[in-house]
Amino acid sequence: MSAIILIPTFNEALNLEGLLTKIAALRLDVTMLVIDDNSGDGTGALAEKLAAGDKRIMVMHRAVKEGLGAAYLDGFRFAVEKTDADYIIEMDADLSHNPDDIPLFLEKIKTCDVVIGSRYYAGRISIVNWPLSRLILSYSASRYVRLFSRIGLTDPTSGYKCLRREAVKKLLECRPVSRGYSFQIEVNYILYKMGFRLSEIPIVFRERSKGRSKMQTAFTIVEAILIVWRLKCRTYRHKTSCEHKGKV
Repeated sequence: MSAIILIPTFNEALNLEGLLTKIAALRLDVTMLVIDDNSGDGTGALAEKLAAGDKRIMVMHRAVKEGLGAAYLDGFRFAVEKTDADYIIEMDADLSHNPDDIPLFLEKIKTCDVVIGSRYYAGRISIVNWPLSRLILSYSASRYVRLFSRIGLTDPTSGYKCLRREAVKKLLECRPVSRGYSFQIEVNYILYKMGFRLSEIPIVFRERSKGRSKMQTAFTIVEAILIVWRLKCRTYRHKTSCEHKGKV
């Protein structure tokens, strides 16, 4: 069973080689797709150089930065149209997600359709080097989304996840609208409403040590709050076109 790892990048030249090296060292049947949004620091060129020396690495160049969700949607389409990968993994490029967790995702996905790496699994907060203010905002947003979406996930905003190919194909049919970090919430919500099985594994999230974060914390929290109500309306209006497609 093969997997493709989608790695969106924007100015991640300081972290990319280290991440790809760590993934390659796992010796799994995976390919890595770097999705670069026209980085100004040479990330795209570095990705091409690394791909030339490792056939497991592929590179997608996007002309402009349109947001995390847009990059992932392009990656999803590539995965289902250009590869035969059974599983699609989402992963940050800044080494905040530990590559050593990938085998755990691939083991857990055998029993469900989507696996989310949770920073708040079983009531434990597993985040390293975040300021208290950011931690409180993130945790509060996750609790809010969980309460009002009724998904039941401890970390619905997590960006480290593994999805079955069929789940991604159905998701694309529903045309997610989020382009920022709320994309993760929308993906989880749509797949949950379509009847796919969502599960979680615990992860440790480490704040980047190199480069600058692209996340605007306050905006991200507001985005997370608003997307829940937008999704409730959209799901109701598109009940026959989205929810029904997920049923067999």
